[in-house]
Amino acid sequence: MSWFSKFKKDIGTKGTDKSVKVPQGLWMKCNNCGEIVYKKEIERNLDVCPKCNYHFRINIKSRIDSIIDSGTFKDLDADLESIDFLEFKDTKRYKDRLRDAWKIRDTKDAVISGEGCIEGNRVMVAFFDFSFMGGSMGSVVGEKVTRTFERALGERCPALVFSSSGGARMQEGIMSLMQMAKTSAAIQRLKEAGIPYISVLTDPTTGGVTASFSMLGDIIIAEPKALVGFAGPRVIEQTIRQKLPEGFQRSEFLLEHGMVDMIVDRKNMKTTLANLISMMYG
Repeated sequence: MSWFSKFKKDIGTKGTDKSVKVPQGLWMKCNNCGEIVYKKEIERNLDVCPKCNYHFRINIKSRIDSIIDSGTFKDLDADLESIDFLEFKDTKRYKDRLRDAWKIRDTKDAVISGEGCIEGNRVMVAFFDFSFMGGSMGSVVGEKVTRTFERALGERCPALVFSSSGGARMQEGIMSLMQMAKTSAAIQRLKEAGIPYISVLTDPTTGGVTASFSMLGDIIIAEPKALVGFAGPRVIEQTIRQKLPEGFQRSEFLLEHGMVDMIVDRKNMKTTLANLISMMYG
């Protein structure tokens, strides 16, 4: 076996021209099934795992492009910007956290709100960006969502919100919590006028966002396997000291218990929304 030993020793020898270098970032590991999948294949599939249908989190631009008709979206509140009115500081000053977020994001806060068309149907819509401070709801986020509902009322067209949030923004204290009542009151005015509001829950939707406008839609839609709840499952387990059911707080669990109306794959979301709007407000 001396020939094999020699061959084995030569494998990977420094300076060899036969070594293969694989470029970084070509493959991704699915968070759900653990399969290694070609990144381009996932991107072509709207950031959905082709093996198990797990929906990866997507950035706000990709979300808008997948839902709104090309060239029709108008950002109507781009000038709104959070301020550190409490001069809040934990391990870092709030104003520094905001400044860091602005440097790496195209938005001034965790929501982009405006108007657009979905298969020709005009809507007022707000999109959450979880990558901006965990999609947390401060006074600017609450104002943008409220304006979405108020515009829908004024223009008499449907309202949509795509939620993805860790909840209230602690750096703004009570002003953040007040947004729960503010947005809910705006929804009530929509209901009284008979104007539909569709809420779409994406991964994750938690805290004060869940406890207010996200669960108040005339129709509530969730993406597959999205985490939806008030407190997170780990916090609940530690509090009640009991093991939670399998899939607790995931979209499928909520659908089974009547908390959402339907689960819709990302590839079918735009068509589903267009059909619902036509039926409700055609």
